[in-house]
Amino acid sequence: MINLLREYISPDHFLYRFLTNTKKRYALKILLDFGIILLCAPVAVLIRMGHINAFELNTAIIYTVIAFAPKLLGLRLFNVHRQSWHNVSIGDLSKLILAIATATALITAIILAARPYFMIPLGVAAIDAMLSVLLLGFFRLFARIGSERSALLVQDDNGRKPKRVLIIGAGSAGTMMARELFRHPENRMNPVGFLDDDEGKHKQRFLDLPVLGGINDLEYAVKQLRANVVLTAIPSNPEAVRKVVEKTRSLNVSHQIVPRLSDLINGKVSINQIRNVDVQDLLHRDTVQLDVDEIAKYISGKVVLVTGAGGSIGSEIVRQVCRFKPSMVLLIGRGENSIYQLQQELHRYHASTPYMAFIADIRDEVTLRRIISENQPQIIFHAAAHKHVPLMESNPEQAVMNNILGTSNLVELSLEYDVERFVNVSTDKAVNPTSVMGASKRVAEFVVESGSVRASRGQVFVSVRFGNVLGSRGSVIPLFKEQIKKGGPITVTDEQMTRYFMTIPEASQLVLQAGGMDHNGAVYVLDMGEPVKIVDLARDLITLSGLKPDVDIKIEFTGTRPGEKLFEEILTAEEGTTHSKYEKIFMARKSCVGIDNLDDMLVELRAAAEKGDSARIKESFFKMIPNYTGYKPEQMA
Repeated sequence: MINLLREYISPDHFLYRFLTNTKKRYALKILLDFGIILLCAPVAVLIRMGHINAFELNTAIIYTVIAFAPKLLGLRLFNVHRQSWHNVSIGDLSKLILAIATATALITAIILAARPYFMIPLGVAAIDAMLSVLLLGFFRLFARIGSERSALLVQDDNGRKPKRVLIIGAGSAGTMMARELFRHPENRMNPVGFLDDDEGKHKQRFLDLPVLGGINDLEYAVKQLRANVVLTAIPSNPEAVRKVVEKTRSLNVSHQIVPRLSDLINGKVSINQIRNVDVQDLLHRDTVQLDVDEIAKYISGKVVLVTGAGGSIGSEIVRQVCRFKPSMVLLIGRGENSIYQLQQELHRYHASTPYMAFIADIRDEVTLRRIISENQPQIIFHAAAHKHVPLMESNPEQAVMNNILGTSNLVELSLEYDVERFVNVSTDKAVNPTSVMGASKRVAEFVVESGSVRASRGQVFVSVRFGNVLGSRGSVIPLFKEQIKKGGPITVTDEQMTRYFMTIPEASQLVLQAGGMDHNGAVYVLDMGEPVKIVDLARDLITLSGLKPDVDIKIEFTGTRPGEKLFEEILTAEEGTTHSKYEKIFMARKSCVGIDNLDDMLVELRAAAEKGDSARIKESFFKMIPNYTGYKPEQMA
């Protein structure tokens, strides 16, 4: 209402000053309540008697006097006078009904006690109660509706009109979000209608807003309702989100999304959680939710060490671990800036979790020994690795020293100091490797498997293999975003290139879940659905940036780089899978390639790496991994 006043009344006008003064508005509400309860009493007598004469007038006066104090007392007992009218809720109206019911009970008792002196029909009190509830409730609802709708009708201080919001999904999330938008008109978002693929909802009205059809009717609905924002309230359906993104490409509307209800406390949707659609919403599958209770059982109260703690995966593992109340978290990383930033985050959000940070290199066996011997970690999550395919192709000795020999240092120390669980983070590039990076991670899996063979009773050594992680450092998403920011072009190596993708939380939870399973020596893989074309991902990102693919931002194909595959695989042909106790997690059947002479091969790799002999390193990889295609047998002659 104040917004409408601002449109039509000068701020210097006495009415504007009066209604915008908080104390005066509070006094006005009290006076209105007094006026209503005074008015309802004689009207109730008139309705009950059917006519008015001197006797009925006297009865009306007596009843008004009798009823006034109990009604005031009832309103006071239930704090009705303190209710915010423009935010009134069903709970507030329930308290109003209880207040009037309490007052009516007192009035009825007074009427019965006064019967020897004068007669007032009991029906008068009942009629008075109904009138009071209706009028007091009406003014509150009128104030709320007026407050909500008036703010959505006027321009703000910058002359901008409220955005007209078309909501995709007329289910619980959609209707809850529409209510939130109505309750918070200051956000300048005005719901105007719904779309829902459930045909049973078509042509119905929810919150007095029409359901104009399904997602296929998006263009019609946008034009019909003059919508300029599309808000998706069905985020758990990636295909629906993708369909909406595709259809909004040709429309001059922005597209936002509500987070998954499972991510919101108690299922409540908040207006503050509306966000722009992100690329992870466009995965060709639902995100995987794992068994956090199982994770808590083996992490709670334990000393946990995380290598590569400053990286995308390592830092997320640390965040996830902190949820389960470990007795201590040991952070190991080479980059002091990333470790420092993680420290600041832990101070802010996980102040109750003890931790120690070490700037160390996993290739430094002496420093690792000191850290492990002094702190006795019971669980190790090994996420430190060189992972950039082209860089490792031109620096193979670094892949050997870090990914293989660094892993070997950790495995040997874990065996020596009785670490209970060792979880190695691997990659789908280790399967039928074409690159040095992939081959080095495959050998690292052999190292962990070798550790499992020598493990004591109760020790578990496993590897976890997954695909590309959305948004992680060095992944295509940050690269594409930077290229879009510069105006393009986006560079894609090949139009047919596909990858499996998962989110950072998914990858980290999978690592933690694997540590809780007791299959010593296992290699775990996650069911990641269908692979996604990189060029489709690029087009999605361009669209999510409010631009048009191949029009505003060009896509260029540059050709595959050394060691790069068109298609990634999760398993070798020899492995196959067996089910774990979790639906989305599988175990690769062991191939045991290279285990028998692993120690000799590691000595050979170390010698080649120390000399920087790339050809000899690749030759050693080929001996250990027959399906490694980065080195041909004829080159060995």
